[in-house]
Amino acid sequence: MTNVDYIRTIMSILVVFKLLGSLALLMFGMKSMSEALQKMAGPQLRHVLGAMTTNRFTGALTGMFVTAAVQSSTATTLMTVSFVNAGLLTLVQAISVIMGANIGTTLTAWIMSLGMGFNISNFVYPAFFLGIILIYMKKRRIVGDFLFGVAFLFLGLTTLKETGFSLVDSPESKEAITAFFSEYRNGGLLVNLFFLLIGTVLTLCVQSSAAIMAITMMLCSTGVLHIEQGVMLVLGENVGTTITSNIVALSANTQARRAAFAHLSFNAVGVFWVLLLMKPFFAMVCHFSGFDPTMNPEESDFAIKASVALATFHSAFNISNTLLLIWFIPQIEKFVCWAIQPMSPKEEEDFRLRFITSGIMKTPELSVLEAHKEVSSFSVRIQRMFRMVHELLTEKDQNKFTKLFNRIEKYENIADNMEISIAEYLDQVSDAHLSDETKAKIRAMLREISEVESIGDSCYHMAQTINQKVQGKKEHFTEEQYEHLHAMMNLIDQALTQMNQLMNGRKDYFDVYKCYNTEIEINNYRDQLKSQNIFDINNHKYTYGIGTIYMELINSCERLGDYIVNVVEARTGTKMHL
Repeated sequence: MTNVDYIRTIMSILVVFKLLGSLALLMFGMKSMSEALQKMAGPQLRHVLGAMTTNRFTGALTGMFVTAAVQSSTATTLMTVSFVNAGLLTLVQAISVIMGANIGTTLTAWIMSLGMGFNISNFVYPAFFLGIILIYMKKRRIVGDFLFGVAFLFLGLTTLKETGFSLVDSPESKEAITAFFSEYRNGGLLVNLFFLLIGTVLTLCVQSSAAIMAITMMLCSTGVLHIEQGVMLVLGENVGTTITSNIVALSANTQARRAAFAHLSFNAVGVFWVLLLMKPFFAMVCHFSGFDPTMNPEESDFAIKASVALATFHSAFNISNTLLLIWFIPQIEKFVCWAIQPMSPKEEEDFRLRFITSGIMKTPELSVLEAHKEVSSFSVRIQRMFRMVHELLTEKDQNKFTKLFNRIEKYENIADNMEISIAEYLDQVSDAHLSDETKAKIRAMLREISEVESIGDSCYHMAQTINQKVQGKKEHFTEEQYEHLHAMMNLIDQALTQMNQLMNGRKDYFDVYKCYNTEIEINNYRDQLKSQNIFDINNHKYTYGIGTIYMELINSCERLGDYIVNVVEARTGTKMHL
């Protein structure tokens, strides 16, 4: 290898790394900008998504505006799947929101075309300067993060564009790249499907359709990739971005998996009919965008016209597909319900974490929402465990008793795993830049899961106590003792129901004094039964041994009541003086 060849090789490697670095910069900018926008929107974003979906049209508009506001269809889609998982949105509402999100995400393509068409690097550095000033002003930190995200986005786009043009400035590089893509030009349906597959796979690997859109625009604006091949990559990006939500939904419940599959089905149907009508549809896009497919790439305005044509195609595809399929939402719902059957009761019971997921485009706002729902699900599971203990108390059949006890033991192991997993997740979230309000929420949730897990420990301890009594086979509780235990357990179940109403609702509407009064009633009843137990043992109604087991269960119930109060205090931020 001569020195010239060696230098060329080194330069080629540097160009590749520059392309990858500019792509990483663009993705980081998109993520930072989206996170900042979500922080600015705050909890209102979730309330809007949950409230403004009264019919399919308002749902689509909501999805469109929310996605345009946060600049991330992935965030909107994942939030929608989480809402379906939590039962806050129906499947029909979720499908309409996801359709709207597809339209909202087209704004990103127009931002890309702006970066490709004009040299905006002169505005990037003032944005960095202003952003760093705002970041050091605590009250304006989120705005500073937003400016940094925008600046990184456009810096990445500018670098990507300049690197692309530097490649084609070299006659040898341009000839090699153009020759590669020219082999596939005018290749018919199979070649179109090949580029569609490439767009799908690349988007799936990168988990960012915006990044692949930027590469597509760069290739088309430099003239090395024909515009027809570019639009096939855009179609592939629309399919690839739906696979992310399907991967996330694998650990969710049936309805959430159906919502994610509806997203994939919706986009796949759109790609199918556009492929059938590609020539007239593409001609219409070129007409509206003022782009001539036979235009010479050497012309000065070719780059901006090519990028605008791709953005127009992206918008036209998603808007047309939504306007066409929004009338068939009930049919889409039936199809996905048929395709994804409900899980068996055993599979549902084997779940660990239902809401918490991970991904490259995750944001603190969405992460806190998922953790919030996971803690609520944890508390519901614990009440189910307590009801099993109540059932265990009166189970006479030995085989059924053993199965029920083993089931409670399984729930205890699940509770331990859930506490650790949620705590680890919250610890990861806390590493991000968070507002004081979000930090307070995370601290509260850490206390909640600790107290809920303590409820699970007490339930398991009660089950062990009942099991020891049964295995001893010496004495049984009197009818009066059974009545007292049932009454106490009913009070605990009432307190758990109140706790779960708070955990699954809004604390603004929760009457904390109901929980306060129930806890007082539990404490008074425990004191009454304690005195009664001493009196009954002295009067030889039952032995000291059975009286000890009886009071152990009563005291465990009272401790359960204390843990419930602690959960309520953590969620409401109040302190009860009992």
